Amino acid sequence: MKALVAGGAGFIGSHLCERLLDEGHTVICADNFLTGRRSNVAHLLSSPRFELLDLDLIEGAPEVEVERIYHLASPASPPGYTCFPLETMRVNSEGTRHLLELSVRTGSRFLYASTSEVYGDPLEHPQREGYRGNVSSTGPRSMYDEAKRFGEAMTMAYRNTRSVDVRIARIFNTYGPRSDPDDGRMVPNFVVQALTDRPITVYGDGKQTRSLCFVPDLVDGLVRLMESEAASGEVVNLGNPAEHTVLEYAEMIRRLAGSNSQIVFA
Repeated sequence: MKALVAGGAGFIGSHLCERLLDEGHTVICADNFLTGRRSNVAHLLSSPRFELLDLDLIEGAPEVEVERIYHLASPASPPGYTCFPLETMRVNSEGTRHLLELSVRTGSRFLYASTSEVYGDPLEHPQREGYRGNVSSTGPRSMYDEAKRFGEAMTMAYRNTRSVDVRIARIFNTYGPRSDPDDGRMVPNFVVQALTDRPITVYGDGKQTRSLCFVPDLVDGLVRLMESEAASGEVVNLGNPAEHTVLEYAEMIRRLAGSNSQIVFA
């Protein structure tokens, strides 16, 4: 099978490329390296079944023949989408349309990587797929939240009008190798602080809870979702249902790192 992974040089995308290659598939990785990194896929370049394209999906989709399209192309961290708000909105609108048109042309199955951020600041815990969220179209994260909501709507519109075989993954917090240490998220921040024996900064009282999914488990969910016949036309949350407090994560990372860092509250 031949798959296109858009955004394949990103944190999650690079692990997905690796997984598909390990399963014997041919992988075309497309990335414009706005937030993705060549180093994430450098170890895959020696494979004859791997092709890396320097491509901006806002300008158009690659002229390729594929059977699966994974759309993970988008800034996804707060620094990423804050620095590149227009690019974030365009790749989830124009880029999504270009990939869906490619899916129409090739008859390929399509998976759109959305986010739990579409739920906004949720009033319901845990969030189930039918929850419509507590969102703001003009808030500080709106360029990301609303872009993903629009991408979901366009994906479903192509299913309803062009009979594209689609599925949508709403991805929750994910951690693991190749995550950007400067992306402003909790785990990279705590790990860097612990490894350098700097104070581990916990915002608030540390009692707020988070659920974290290890990236290989998340990728397994993406592949299963793509290959599930029952998932056609469905929206599925992907993450870890087990929650822990932020303070528990800070203490765990400090212990595993053998760190002398103090935990401080801000």
